[in-house]
Amino acid sequence: MKRITSATFITSSTCLKNCPDFNLPEIALIGRSNVGKSSFINTLTNRKKLAKTSNTPGKTRLINFFNINEELIIADLPGYGYAKISKTEQEKWSKILEEYLKDREPLKAVIQFIDARHDVQNNDYQMREWLDFHKIPIITLATKTDTLSKNEAFRAIQNISKTLDTEVIEFSSKTGIGKDKILAVFTGIIKDSD
Repeated sequence: MKRITSATFITSSTCLKNCPDFNLPEIALIGRSNVGKSSFINTLTNRKKLAKTSNTPGKTRLINFFNINEELIIADLPGYGYAKISKTEQEKWSKILEEYLKDREPLKAVIQFIDARHDVQNNDYQMREWLDFHKIPIITLATKTDTLSKNEAFRAIQNISKTLDTEVIEFSSKTGIGKDKILAVFTGIIKDSD
């Protein structure tokens, strides 16, 4: 996939049993609240308002599905780690996430978003361990690197890579860095699913 020529929002689902089957490979986006998942979708697709962005963490409370080039589905999952919602609500979100990630058949990989401005948080690490335990392939993305100097961004990426013991793709919705690498990942997933 050299570029995205068509991208549409399809639907939102409250839980796994409401998720439609699109007969296409699916990639899920996961990360802490306000880590930049919506901006990532808008940058990749060159559409400013395809995914709703918000400065208020905890806005995404549904699984939002996007069709990319009629070849791939992106599922944007509710953010985790937002403290200002009730325990009950947090547990409900956790259950929805777990159910979807474990049992969603078309799911091929998860992109985990880590905010490069901060150290890897406990819930990032827990999510990582959980995904590893369930043998779900993970692509790691360091976001918001444009807010750091080149040296700071380099150190942040090294730190994430070391902490999570993985390769990290640097991504910025402002500069577009990392876009080509992500499109190459998408191409690989589409080919493997044929």
